Amino acid sequence: MPSTTAVFTQPEVGTIVKPVHAYSEEQAAKIEALREYADSLLLPPSDPYYKWEVRWLRKPDTIPRYMRATKWKMVDAERRIKSTLEWRREFKPELIPPDEVKVECETGKIILTGFDKDGRPILYMRPGRENTERSPRQLRHLVWWLERAKDMMPPGQESVVIIVDYKTTTLRTNPSISVASKVLTILQQHYVETLGRAIVTNLPLLLNFFYKGIAPFLDPVTRDKMRFNPDLFELVPRSQLDADLGGDYEFDFDFETYWKQIIEFDLTL
Repeated sequence: MPSTTAVFTQPEVGTIVKPVHAYSEEQAAKIEALREYADSLLLPPSDPYYKWEVRWLRKPDTIPRYMRATKWKMVDAERRIKSTLEWRREFKPELIPPDEVKVECETGKIILTGFDKDGRPILYMRPGRENTERSPRQLRHLVWWLERAKDMMPPGQESVVIIVDYKTTTLRTNPSISVASKVLTILQQHYVETLGRAIVTNLPLLLNFFYKGIAPFLDPVTRDKMRFNPDLFELVPRSQLDADLGGDYEFDFDFETYWKQIIEFDLTL
């Protein structure tokens, strides 16, 4: 495949989106009960964030994800969705201005492009391309990309693939355990059931301690979704996999061209 700056915003033709979630009558009733509970927590309509909160709650995957994440235990689901509503009111992920995080994107340390064989958008993370000092903006940058990945999901898809490529990563550029724990908290607590797979490649022995350090912050569900140096061709079509990882997708990262495509895609939604 010739080199290209084009971002893949759709899965390979013929992709069947998986998994498909079907619910029993009892489960559907629990979903509706949780929806009613969440509606009782809504901000007043006069609040500027009200419309964004309603928009999030009305997405077809929101309520079911919280029921599945808590194994259909209503008390736990109520507690977790209440916690996320409170977090979203403070963080306001939908309202992070692109210009706020643009500088974080300049080196391509996080790139959204392509889909796996189940139609999940792929987020490539390359810690070796770190270009800024540690700050709250780095967390907001990650959340901004999670929101863009959700925007790019094809109908019926509810999760993403994260591929962490440690090639060129050093002790200096690798995130600290404290930063990683904050990332995991956001992903596990407020983007429940959104991580489809977490793939780690090219991990040097020098950084094995890092994964031992974050192990206590990994819940069993997240740990089960992690794979170290798997056969990527079993998971991602060659045509959608970055050539740096052995695929046929010769993606040429040019920041301004890439940024323009991401922003324009977001404006079409």
